[in-house]
Amino acid sequence: MNVDLLPHMFALAAAYGLALPIGWNREKEERSAGIRTFPLVALASCGLIQATERLTADDPEAMARIIEGLITGMGFIGGGAILRLKDSVRGTATAASLWVTGAIGVAAGVGSFDVALVLSATTVMTLWLLTPLKKLTNADPKDE
Repeated sequence: MNVDLLPHMFALAAAYGLALPIGWNREKEERSAGIRTFPLVALASCGLIQATERLTADDPEAMARIIEGLITGMGFIGGGAILRLKDSVRGTATAASLWVTGAIGVAAGVGSFDVALVLSATTVMTLWLLTPLKKLTNADPKDE
């Protein structure tokens, strides 16, 4: 049995690290998922890809099915973050962020670190830079 931890550790650490700023943002915004959840989602997604790579090495369709299952699972987890209130729906950004975080883990797991980095950076920029804009557009004129 050949054990080569270094490549796996690098991919797992990259997935964890790239998800951390997303979790930090959600934690600061006091959302249902935060600083612990997001890195764990990326870590699990990456780990599942890496754990099955020997099984799927000669069968790209098998890897595609595993990725498909992860994408579906992320949809279920994200669905749990969405709350429907009387007049509004909350948690859609957190749900979308969880889905992207799963994709970050998958990208790191298959060695597409450039894709994982772009997904993370784009998500962080969207959450941080567009939040003030969202608050402006949702401002109630009666409150001013």
